[in-house]
Amino acid sequence: MIRLLARAATTLTLISAFGAHASEQEAASNSIASAAGSVEVSADGSVGSPDSLVPPADRRGAEQTLLTYPEWLLVHSPSEYARMMQSEPSHEFPFVAHIGELWSSYAIVTREQLRAGYPINPGYHMMIGVIATSTTVEYGVRAVYGNTVGRISWALGGARATDEDRYDAQTAQQYVDFIRQEPWYLFNFGSRLKGLWTEVPTAGPGMIRKWERRFALTGEYGVKALYAQAIKVATHAAYAPPQMTTDVVVDRLPDDWTPPAEVKLVKRFDDGRALLSLPRYYDFRIAATALARQGLHIIDIAGNQSTILVSLWAPEGKAVEVDGARTLFTQPIRTPAHTTRVVMLVPVPKLTELLAGADDAGWTVEHVYDY
Repeated sequence: MIRLLARAATTLTLISAFGAHASEQEAASNSIASAAGSVEVSADGSVGSPDSLVPPADRRGAEQTLLTYPEWLLVHSPSEYARMMQSEPSHEFPFVAHIGELWSSYAIVTREQLRAGYPINPGYHMMIGVIATSTTVEYGVRAVYGNTVGRISWALGGARATDEDRYDAQTAQQYVDFIRQEPWYLFNFGSRLKGLWTEVPTAGPGMIRKWERRFALTGEYGVKALYAQAIKVATHAAYAPPQMTTDVVVDRLPDDWTPPAEVKLVKRFDDGRALLSLPRYYDFRIAATALARQGLHIIDIAGNQSTILVSLWAPEGKAVEVDGARTLFTQPIRTPAHTTRVVMLVPVPKLTELLAGADDAGWTVEHVYDY
């Protein structure tokens, strides 16, 4: 409950101007950046590569592949928390380390943005500043609470998970599954609060731990349900719904081609190239991998033909080499153990090769940051 109150206090006054999720932020950020003269614009007045076959209205600035990383780290972090909760108590999560990873990765992608000469996009930076600051406060308070009250209740409860701990773990995974494609504030915290009191037994082993967790989760779900409703109203009043597809160009398309799930053929061109529509965000990686396994070669993504940011998991200590790619940074992952997140810039024409060969190389592609 404390962490949620802190987060609400930090961000509520800013949310009406900058939203709480980059998918809702996109139109506002691009509008602000355009006004400041910071959107990458081709000679014909459109964003992206001047020779792109992607319609101008569907192109996005190249800087967004970098700037979306801090936002997506706030999906990766809860995902790691949910995995850890399957076998360990919540206070074992390295909240302070994740604060460091958030700010250090933001600094790195910003330096790369400037080095590459990409547009500044001040609106997007403002949004990142808001969510990074609120997360810092949330994780900081959560670390203090977990390592005091949380550890004490765990010890007094026999150092074993209660029904409330298991319910928390279940909710954490449901939350992650949801926010991979939707803004966090649309998650139904109210139903999880109701379930806590109607589905979870109030009696059982480890009563001290049970009731500490029960009251902590009641405060968390209750406050977050109210906060999410306020954010929903403010955000929907300020921004139009985000575009949920990304257009890509492939260098050839067989006549008998069968599209993977959620991939649509938009247009064939006389030279053999084709324009396809893929789902955006989390499902982009899935769709792009399906195309790669069909032998289709992506050469343009949302009007960009230069580089795209990709994160993958690799065994700890194992070198990751992709032709033409450059590793920006790495981050340790607690669960699965002995795993490292490798974040690299991959030439757009090399993305297909990476997606098709990752399994054989022993890598797991975590996310493709599709502008």
